Amino acid sequence: MAMRWAGVILAGGEARRMGGGDKPLLRVGGQSLLGHVLDRLGGHGRPLAINARGDAARFGSFGLPVLPDGPLGAGPLAGVLAAMDWAAGLGCDAVLTVPGDTPFIPRDLPVALAPGPAVAMSGGRRHHLVALWPVAARTALRARLAATGPDAPRAAFGVRAFAETIGMRDVAFADLPVDPFFNVNSPADLVEAARLAALAGEDAPTRIGQRPGCPSP
Repeated sequence: MAMRWAGVILAGGEARRMGGGDKPLLRVGGQSLLGHVLDRLGGHGRPLAINARGDAARFGSFGLPVLPDGPLGAGPLAGVLAAMDWAAGLGCDAVLTVPGDTPFIPRDLPVALAPGPAVAMSGGRRHHLVALWPVAARTALRARLAATGPDAPRAAFGVRAFAETIGMRDVAFADLPVDPFFNVNSPADLVEAARLAALAGEDAPTRIGQRPGCPSP
């Protein structure tokens, strides 16, 4: 049976090294970082959503559902849980998560990661939030976050630690000529992203296609 998946772009980071604000809305090569990510995922015709804190209206121009975080203090895992719950509600088997500041993700990323659970690697580094998660794992994740509590140390909410409990599999990707998981964390990174976009020959954005539910391909 073909995998039924949905995609969620994680846009809830605090962007401290950028001076605050929404990193995914910063622009590179004529469109936002978030726009680049959506362009690369949109061709699959799968349901897509954005996970973010605060006022959802700032992402209104993208025409996608905006999922709020779950338990406060849970860090990125709160976004992963929100993504799992949303995808499960659509009848999906899995949910792909991608940070909103990674504009060069491979267009075939969902296919390359299947079957989940699987996480992307490049240059010897594991990119913990570029991952395909089985929605069935949401029960275990919810229990883990509830048991940890909002005042626990940050390390208690580590994505890697949870991923290991569900048997996350590594999938390696080439990192030349451009690391597909390069992410923008600083003003210098934003300048570098513009250079890499030119090197990669980024084409014009395409229309984002979606299905309202999660049927098999």
